[in-house]
Amino acid sequence: MTLASRLAAVALASLLATGTAFAQAAAPAAKSDTKTDAATTTEKKAPKERSAESLECSKQADAKGLKGKERKKFRRECMKEAKAGTAAPAADKK
Repeated sequence: MTLASRLAAVALASLLATGTAFAQAAAPAAKSDTKTDAATTTEKKAPKERSAESLECSKQADAKGLKGKERKKFRRECMKEAKAGTAAPAADKK
């Protein structure tokens, strides 16, 4: 056997060995983990029930036409007052 044919045989064997190494990658395990994670995240994203105070504060914010930061600020203050037991700021209309 000549040197060139030996090198060719070694190169061919290397390619075959490398191909099997890549074929044994953990891709199928990652796919099954992804399915499990997707199922878990959909279970975690179940809608929370909103309290009566939260719904009432949202209605008041809607009535005032508040949006964005103003709405968040209003709802935060409204929820504080509702939890403290005082009346919500419904009388504060523009």
